[in-house]
Amino acid sequence: MIKFDKIQQLLERESLDALLVMSAENRRYLSEFTGSSGALIITKESRFLMSDFRYKAQGAEQAEEFEFILQEKGLLESIVSFMNSKGLKRIGFEGEHVNYNTYSQLSKSFDVVPLTGEVEKIRLIKTDEELDLIIKACEIADQSYEYILTYVKAGMTELEVKNELEAHMTSLGASGPSFDTIVASGHRGALPHGVASDKVIEDGDMVTLDFGAWYKGYASDITRTFAVGSVSPEMEEIYNIVLESQLKSLDEIKAGMTGKEADSIARDVISAKGHGEHFGHSLGHGLGLEVHELPGLSQKSTMTLEPGMVITIEPGIYVDGLGGVRIEDDAVVTEKGLKKLTHSSKKLFIV
Repeated sequence: MIKFDKIQQLLERESLDALLVMSAENRRYLSEFTGSSGALIITKESRFLMSDFRYKAQGAEQAEEFEFILQEKGLLESIVSFMNSKGLKRIGFEGEHVNYNTYSQLSKSFDVVPLTGEVEKIRLIKTDEELDLIIKACEIADQSYEYILTYVKAGMTELEVKNELEAHMTSLGASGPSFDTIVASGHRGALPHGVASDKVIEDGDMVTLDFGAWYKGYASDITRTFAVGSVSPEMEEIYNIVLESQLKSLDEIKAGMTGKEADSIARDVISAKGHGEHFGHSLGHGLGLEVHELPGLSQKSTMTLEPGMVITIEPGIYVDGLGGVRIEDDAVVTEKGLKKLTHSSKKLFIV
C-alpha cells in the first residue's frame, strides 16, 4: 500500500528503527483501528498495534495489516517495554501529538526524533475509498440543509435549529455532527464561529449555518446563509459579494497553486468591493479524518495544492452590529481544477 511505502521512506530518511503513532486520527488512517486507546509501532520489517483487552478482538479484525500486541500494564509503560524487547533504539514520534510526560518517559529509554506533520502529509492525498466516505458525508449535509429550510421560522431559537439539524443528519446515517454546529442569526452573524445560542431568530434576520456530518470517520463541512422573512438591501449586497468571491474561487483554484494564491482569489474580490477588513479568516482548509487538516488556504500557506486533496472554500464578510455572510463548499482538487462535493443551492433563500 502506498501509505506504508511512504512510512518506509520516512523510516529510511530519518534513520529510524521505528515510528510510534499515538494520535487517534493517524492511528485510524494507518491501521483502520477505531478504538479509543492504543498505539502503532511500525518498523522496517513489521507493524504492531498495541492496545488493552477491550480491543483485542476489534484490533485483530480491523487492523489486518498489523500484529495485535496486548498491553500488560499502562499503555506507555507497555510501549517502552515492548520496544526495548525488540531492541529498538531510534524512535520517531508525532511531535505535535505527544505531551511532555510521554516524551520524557520515551527519552529515558530511546533516542527520540520528533516528526511534526509527517503522517498528516501522507494523509493529504485521499484514496478513492476515502473520497467515497467524504462524498457520503457531504450528501448527508446537503440533504439536511434542504430539510432545515423547511423547518426554520421566526420565533425559534438558534439551539432549536441546531438540535433539529443534527438529529436529521443522524437519521440519514451520520454518527453525529463533525463539529459544534454554528447557527448565527441577525447581529450574531458577525461572529465567524457563533455557535448556536438561545437567541430567538427574528423576522428580517440573516442566518448563517455552518455544520457537517461524520460518516464512518470522515467529515463534511458546509456553510450556507439565508434570510428569514425579508432581507435588507445592505445584507443582500454583502451576500452577492461573498457569492461572487466563492464562485470565482471554485472556478479558478487548481492544482499547482499555493494556498496563498488560492486565498487571494476570493480575498481580492472582497477587498475590491470595500470589505477586505471584514474578511478576517482564511479561505479554507483541508478536510478528511479531521474537520481542519492540511492543506491550509491562507495568506501564510506556501503548500502547493495537488490532485486528490480535499479542501473547503469558505469566504465570508462580517460586519459588527449588522451581521455576516459565509458560503462554504467542500471540493476535491483535480488535474483540471476543483470538483465540488457539496451541492446545496447557493440561491439566497428567504424562508
